[in-house]
Amino acid sequence: MKLSNEQRADILIQALPYIQKYNNKIVVIKYGGSAMQSETLKKSVMRDIVLLSLIGIKVVLVHGGGAEITEALNAAGKKTEFIDGLRVTDAETAEIVQMVLSGKINKGLVNLIQSIGGSAIGLSGADGHMISAKTLDKRLGFVGEITEISTSPITDLLEKGYIPIIATVGCDNKGNIYNINADTAAAKIAEALKAESLISMTDTKGILNNKDDGNSLIPEIKVKDADKLISQGIISGGMIPKIDCCIAAIKNGVKKVVIIDGRVPHAILIEILTDEGIGTMFI
Repeated sequence: MKLSNEQRADILIQALPYIQKYNNKIVVIKYGGSAMQSETLKKSVMRDIVLLSLIGIKVVLVHGGGAEITEALNAAGKKTEFIDGLRVTDAETAEIVQMVLSGKINKGLVNLIQSIGGSAIGLSGADGHMISAKTLDKRLGFVGEITEISTSPITDLLEKGYIPIIATVGCDNKGNIYNINADTAAAKIAEALKAESLISMTDTKGILNNKDDGNSLIPEIKVKDADKLISQGIISGGMIPKIDCCIAAIKNGVKKVVIIDGRVPHAILIEILTDEGIGTMFI
């Protein structure tokens, strides 16, 4: 459907209240899943982020890269093992994780944003000890529990007009590198930055009342009701740790937390700049 110039102008005017609301505010976006695997979607997401940055929203992009880490480990002849949804990470695996996240994926995203006309700088959680960590569970090896977030590297870039793109590896004072869960890192970073919003991109429409019915989306979940939804099995499996991160972020000062479907083109813009939004919001 071709839009007239008047219709295009009307769409922009409808977005004005949201542009005003988020102007000069920090939005943390956790990026991964299908949106990262599809080159078409990846470019679409980066365009959306550049647009948000150009209208005065301070976007912080936090990414994982589980599929590419597994691919690199397979190429190195290393078997991948998970415990409670977390990758068992020995010293060699930690090096591969750092190489894939901080090198290949991070710099690829920076380059893509630059090619679209945005300004981005890639960071590893180990840069400036931005993400300090300790061992989460000895069974998992170098999987980290975040002990502190240093926001200075992020805020310095935001003040200079850059989009910080953060690879989720952490470090300790002994020089150890830790594999950090991307959902956890995004939530902790959003808390430390006192972000206006945390948007988590997933491979589902959000939280479904019936996992087999895509039309049963729960648009809002009150924090106090989350445990009940877990006990009922509505929230289950790998979604539970994501929900825990969302709840922690809300409790620790992030004003708005939402899970959206990263497979939907322009999902971020729909969430931030329209009346209806998209996905499941935690309140």
